Amino acid sequence: MTWDEVIALGLSFPGVEVATSYGTPSLKASGKFLTRLRSEDDSLVLVGVGFDEREMLMAAEPETFHITPHYKDYPSVLARLSSVDPGTVRTLLERRWRAVAPRRLVKAYDAAHPAP
Repeated sequence: MTWDEVIALGLSFPGVEVATSYGTPSLKASGKFLTRLRSEDDSLVLVGVGFDEREMLMAAEPETFHITPHYKDYPSVLARLSSVDPGTVRTLLERRWRAVAPRRLVKAYDAAHPAP
């Protein structure tokens, strides 16, 4: 994936905007953090990923999912853009978006995109 592809995925959710966080490109939903690009290793910071899920992701795809000492105590995982699956990024971004977006936006999105 590329950062531009991540942006396109993020912008498919209402209220998402391109922003900066810690001096790096990021996506926010109504001003709240969704993800950011770590330029140090060309990875996404994906928050809202519990510790058990993070361990499972890192064990299943160690070439893609990793953490640094800074993130070890936070429910998050890093995903290398060069190998991460776009569907996985979309799922994790949508989960985070649902957690931080205003309820009215989530409700409107669900009405426009009914589950199959």
